[in-house]
Amino acid sequence: MKQITLEICAGDIDSVKAAVAGGADRVELCSALGEGGVTPSLGFIAAAKNIRGIRVHVLIRPRGGDFIYTPDEVECMRSDIAMCRSLGVDGVVIGALTPGGDIDMEACKRLVDEADNMSITFHRAFDMAEDPDEALEDIISLGCDRLLTSGMAPTALDGIPTIMHLRERAEGRIRIMAGAGVSPATAPAILKAAAADDLHASARTKVTSPVKFRRESVKMGTPDADEFSRLTTSATIVRNLKDIITEYNTIH
Repeated sequence: MKQITLEICAGDIDSVKAAVAGGADRVELCSALGEGGVTPSLGFIAAAKNIRGIRVHVLIRPRGGDFIYTPDEVECMRSDIAMCRSLGVDGVVIGALTPGGDIDMEACKRLVDEADNMSITFHRAFDMAEDPDEALEDIISLGCDRLLTSGMAPTALDGIPTIMHLRERAEGRIRIMAGAGVSPATAPAILKAAAADDLHASARTKVTSPVKFRRESVKMGTPDADEFSRLTTSATIVRNLKDIITEYNTIH
């Protein structure tokens, strides 16, 4: 049995450093986590690649919202993948659907071809697909290495039965990575169920801004946004997750 790995969703450079300090195997770089994540800046990607000791994957998603993309958006994603390849990124994270809830094979094939020999993860667009079995087979046929999923449920813990089914159906043809709500509290149950090949978590904690002057009346985001704190990955939470996985790997 292959060892279970830990991937950390990193939205800033401090999160990448925390992932390394906590012993994560891989980071998925993204921005705008509040929208489910979009492709990060080239500067962020380049800075992450300069940090040693971890594999770097990059989310390829041009905007928030649905996963139905126009030809122009697909071209944008192809360009982002080409840039990632030029920076020596280890892998990319892709996904696209048709209006009917199927995998958009034409769009995804173009993205896979652009990725060339980079590792490819199909992201949680899968969780919005109509038929999980058909979608899984399509994703495998694309040549993806890994599928990130919550089991079409609000959290991976809720989706354990579906994630288990997907892993059994895949029969080792693709790695199934459980994500959404994965934490030191939920990871043991997911691992005990043998539901996933890998775990994906943001492992974030709130950090208060050091700013001394505050104009509380001005909002840069939504009206209820907290402009003076942010969520960032905690090395301690990452280490706790890694210890849980290491213990599981040792036993199994």
